[in-house]
Amino acid sequence: MSVFHINLKPIVAAAALTVWFSAPVAAQSEGMDDLFARLKSAEPADAALIEREIEMEWRKSGSPAMDLLLKRGREAMEAEDFAAAIDHFTALSDHAPGFAEGWHGRAQAYVRTERMGPAVADLKRVLSINPRQFHAIYGLGTLFEQIDRPDQAYDAYRLVLDLYPHHEDAQERLNRLEKDVNGVEL
Repeated sequence: MSVFHINLKPIVAAAALTVWFSAPVAAQSEGMDDLFARLKSAEPADAALIEREIEMEWRKSGSPAMDLLLKRGREAMEAEDFAAAIDHFTALSDHAPGFAEGWHGRAQAYVRTERMGPAVADLKRVLSINPRQFHAIYGLGTLFEQIDRPDQAYDAYRLVLDLYPHHEDAQERLNRLEKDVNGVEL
């Protein structure tokens, strides 16, 4: 007779929760796929509306407490209290490490406090969680420009435009970098 007794209830409960919550995640992913398809083919006026729909989806953490931390971090950013913003976004990232918007918010706060190393690390984290987060890709492009890496900035802006063809700021920066990166046609 074995001395060990395995309690299967937690294992069965965990399996049931995995199945229960995987369907909404798959549905959300399909919804995002549809939004990105619409964004890619949209007219400029419609693209801005679709962008806002995508941003609203990105802001859904699934937890009222995490939503509150996100809200407080954004409010601190608006008030230009970047230390408080970093604190709120750090708490959010600590408690919900798979929620890309916490990392993105903190990256923005780091940029505003001229802490570029941590900003780049957080932007990379955002993109490991959400590779289509075009605001994070754009942010990397601007950081690459600041550190005189025009080729990498150009590539980042191209990625933004692949996802969001009517992103005016990315198009403007891409046009400005075109000559430096690709030279002048003779």
